[in-house]
Amino acid sequence: MSSVRPWRDVIRRKSRQIMVGNVPVGGDAPITVQTMTNTPTEDAAATIDQIRRCEDVGADIIRVSCPTEESTASFRKIARAARVPLVADIHFHYKRALEAADAGAACLRINPGNIGSSQRVAEVVRAAKANGCAIRIGVNAGSLEKDLLEKYGEPCPEALIESALDHIKLLQDHDFHEYKVAVKASDVFLAVAAYHGLAETVDCPLHLGITEAGGLIGGTVKSSIGIGSLLWAGIGDTIRVSLSAEPEQEVKVGFEILKGLGLRTRGVRIVSCPSCSRQGFDVIRTVEALEKRLEHIKTPMSLSVLGCVVNGPGEARETDIGLTGGGAGKHMVYLSGVTDHHVQSDDMLDHIVELVEAKAAEIEAKVAEIEAVMSDAGNVTEAAE
Repeated sequence: MSSVRPWRDVIRRKSRQIMVGNVPVGGDAPITVQTMTNTPTEDAAATIDQIRRCEDVGADIIRVSCPTEESTASFRKIARAARVPLVADIHFHYKRALEAADAGAACLRINPGNIGSSQRVAEVVRAAKANGCAIRIGVNAGSLEKDLLEKYGEPCPEALIESALDHIKLLQDHDFHEYKVAVKASDVFLAVAAYHGLAETVDCPLHLGITEAGGLIGGTVKSSIGIGSLLWAGIGDTIRVSLSAEPEQEVKVGFEILKGLGLRTRGVRIVSCPSCSRQGFDVIRTVEALEKRLEHIKTPMSLSVLGCVVNGPGEARETDIGLTGGGAGKHMVYLSGVTDHHVQSDDMLDHIVELVEAKAAEIEAKVAEIEAVMSDAGNVTEAAE
């Protein structure tokens, strides 16, 4: 089989790169996955605990709401405890932006046109520059400026884009360029159209999202359609899946979208069938159990779980580890696409988990070996110079 698959290529839009703390966003950096805490920020312990859960499932950047002076005071402790950069969402209060920047925010979520005078914008920009903060402009169809609604009659792509450009100009007028932009809407068509138009107009990184997408299932579907179609078109540098669900679920869905498009690989990608009467084992319960038991695996790899031999061998050839159902409680295990051995139903789950853990350790060892060789080569080159 040819390794050249042009029909799978995603050619990313060229954007300039900014830094959110120590995480690069835009350019050729990996597309990052974000979420937002929903605990009262004043409760530092609860917020840190939620941040830790999100970090554990891979969140690259986490946003924290800072609407009050008490919340920005608590934010300082939260930022010190976080292992990933934090974005302070300061709503309309420019003083919260100044406080959050001083308290350790890596980025400020703020629409410059909503915080008042040019002098206030200048103060926020000075604080951002002094503290190395980026700024995320967040245009939302549900909170468009009154003059734009009067001009266009309703939220539309043109209105969202014009709003974004107005806010961008305010930052550029103060010689600030470390910003990324979102033009979100709960309507998938509206959001996608707005992002396409904005992508053709600006070179800054774009933060993707379908806002107020809904619950875990409905919101996942809407977000996958909207965010997925934009990413497939090469648009987007960082994403946030907005769900009425726990923040860590947003992170998991975000990574699944990226994995589905081959844009990022983290953890085990499971290929499994919907099951039918031919299945040799309970596929649904097996996959549910494997997803939970393999959450600790961060190494990119693939696992196919198929209930019978109709499509099982074909899928197994394309995955690191494969399992197909057989008769009399005896199932076939494939390693690197090749039939290897059988496993009984009673031992199946533990056995697959052990195989995945062993494969992950093997992959990590190879990566470490390559890095060591490259490091040695670099040291030799430096010595020669």
